[in-house]
Amino acid sequence: MSVLISSIYFSPVKSLSFTNIKSCVIKKNLGIVEDRSFAFSRIIDSKKALIVEKNPNERKLNNFLTLKNSPVLNKYNFEYENNKLILKLGDKVILSIIVDDPEQKSKLENKILELEDSLMKPIFLLQSDVAPFFDTSHSNKIFNSISLINLNSIKDFEKKINQRIELERFRGNFYIEGLEAWEERKWIGKIIKINNISFKVEKNIPRCTTINLKPETDISDKSLLKLLKKSYDHFDMGVYLRSLDEGKIEAGNILEY
Repeated sequence: MSVLISSIYFSPVKSLSFTNIKSCVIKKNLGIVEDRSFAFSRIIDSKKALIVEKNPNERKLNNFLTLKNSPVLNKYNFEYENNKLILKLGDKVILSIIVDDPEQKSKLENKILELEDSLMKPIFLLQSDVAPFFDTSHSNKIFNSISLINLNSIKDFEKKINQRIELERFRGNFYIEGLEAWEERKWIGKIIKINNISFKVEKNIPRCTTINLKPETDISDKSLLKLLKKSYDHFDMGVYLRSLDEGKIEAGNILEY
């Protein structure tokens, strides 16, 4: 049985968006083009925000708005196309801005604070196409990453806890089918190929409490993090990939390992 890329997602804004796409462009050592190109800073002034924007070595997870520190933002989504960043609530467009217009960026920052006054001020919209805001770009071992989730691992977890688990909770880039549950954990350190593009499998993905959030809501309706630990004695779901080549990947492409 072949291992297939069943679906592809990307997040133009770190943590706060999740969009299904039919195909994606891969750049060497960068990942999916436009994935996590934006982020909102948190608890830092404009001078520090500019440093964090430019230099991954200066980044800490607490510098950014994430669903872990700001779960209220899980209600919203962002779309990015043709230099426009669009804030949506369900199917409703709240605000659309041109991202290289400072006044419009400020308008978006203010709109989010207006919508959710519980957020700590100030916040600034950051952008970097050369150093995207991946969770792995502010760790001890910095690299730009693509996340891969095995659907059969999710299904195995569902059986263990007798609950349905939406794949969106894990916010992966590539979802695969046709692989035995948890087999991807044996790939650490190995090279895999998708559409003749090579990827290094770097590490397992440790999860946090954001997987407890029901998709598109700020409601924490499950205790999945605790159940992961209880079921498997780890908090992981999925693996991080580093792109070693360039090219295009489409849903339905075969994964070789």
